Amino acid sequence: MNAKLNHYISDLANMDVSEERKLILQPVIAYLQKCKTDNQAIRLNFICTHNSRRSHLSQIWAQTMAHFFEIDQVSCYSSGTEATALFPQVIETLVGVGFESTQLSDTTNPVYAIKFDKNEPPIIGFSKTIDSPFNPQSEFAAIMTCSQADQGCPFIAGASQRIPVQYEDPKVFDQTPQMAEMYEARSRQIASEFYYVFNQFKNS
Repeated sequence: MNAKLNHYISDLANMDVSEERKLILQPVIAYLQKCKTDNQAIRLNFICTHNSRRSHLSQIWAQTMAHFFEIDQVSCYSSGTEATALFPQVIETLVGVGFESTQLSDTTNPVYAIKFDKNEPPIIGFSKTIDSPFNPQSEFAAIMTCSQADQGCPFIAGASQRIPVQYEDPKVFDQTPQMAEMYEARSRQIASEFYYVFNQFKNS
């Protein structure tokens, strides 16, 4: 992992996760522990309505934390109830803290290769629906990152478990002077919470 990103993640150890959020995150930790006990691969599909912001941030940070804590057999995905596009400010935010990103296609729904380590495979980021063949079809946890998707998608085929975590949408700050700051704040919250999740799992 490159030095800038490693330093950023190490600083997250100093961030407090509220007791309320710890209770919300506990089912994620329990799911990881169950997969370990059952000797099963860990598949996490982060779901939001448009698969454009929160679900991607959650996917990328969860996959990165699994690597940081040297937890094998973790595969993270993201999807939405509809496909739109990965919002560019998400990529700018991640690059700002040390990720490397390469845009692989120039379409209305571009594909990005996002790397947390020069020697590890990239995370492939683009907007897709829950039933996309890119995502697992069974034996995964559906982690709902927004209330709209949680309420609007009562059944997710193939999911072993459904876990709501829900984050506030940074989209409300788009095209404002606070946009970059608020995307970084949401990204940092998600990063710190998955630092907590994987640290708890590692030490369980």
